Amino acid sequence: MPDPIRLLIADDHPVVRDGLRGMFARTEDIEVVGEAADGREAVDRAAAIGPDVVLMDLRMPGTDGVTAIRTLAERGVASKVLVLTTYDTDTDVLPAIEAGASGYLLKDASPEELRRAIRAAHEGRTVLAPSVASVLMERVRRPAAEAAGPLSERELEVLALIAKGHSNREAAAELFISEATVKTHLTHIYAKLEVNDRAAAVGAAYRRGLLHPRGR
Repeated sequence: MPDPIRLLIADDHPVVRDGLRGMFARTEDIEVVGEAADGREAVDRAAAIGPDVVLMDLRMPGTDGVTAIRTLAERGVASKVLVLTTYDTDTDVLPAIEAGASGYLLKDASPEELRRAIRAAHEGRTVLAPSVASVLMERVRRPAAEAAGPLSERELEVLALIAKGHSNREAAAELFISEATVKTHLTHIYAKLEVNDRAAAVGAAYRRGLLHPRGR
C-alpha cells in the first residue's frame, strides 16, 4: 500500500482542527502530520515538515490564508494547498486562486468530498466547490475592464502612499498590514489600471482623478 498523503491543517478554530483530525483518523490513505492556528504558523510548519497537502482556512488572525499561500510559493514549499473556508465571494476566491491554491472547498462539503479533494490536490488536479466554479466562470465571462472594477478603499490607500514615495515595507507599516498584502494590493491595482509598474500606476491614478497633488 502506498504511503498515506501527509496533511497539515491550518485553521484558527481548535474545534474545527479537532474535528478534521478525528475524521482523517479513520482514513487510511490520509495522515494528519501537523496543525496550525494561523497563516504564519502554517507557513513555518509546512516548511519544517513538508506535508503533501495543506488544508488552509482563509480568514485567520495575524497572517491570513491568502498571504500564507503566496508565502509558501515564494519560499518554494512544494506542498499543494487546498482552501477550506466558509466564504465563496469573488474577493475571497480570486486572490486565493491567484496566490496558488490548488483547490477551493467550502466547509459544508461532506467528509467524502473533502477526502476526494485532498487526493485530487495531491495528484495535481484542481477541485472547486460548485459555487466557487461559478464565481470563476462569471469572472471569465465579464469584460476585462468590468472584471477589474474600481479600486477599493484599501487599494487607494496603498496607491496614495506609493505616490508619496513609500516602499512596500513602509506602506505596510503605515497601514498595519503585511508587506505581502501590500504586494497583493499592488498586483490588483496594476491589473485594474492596466499598467505594469508603480510609476505607471501613479501616473494613471493622477490622470483618472483617483489621486490629487495634495492627496486623495
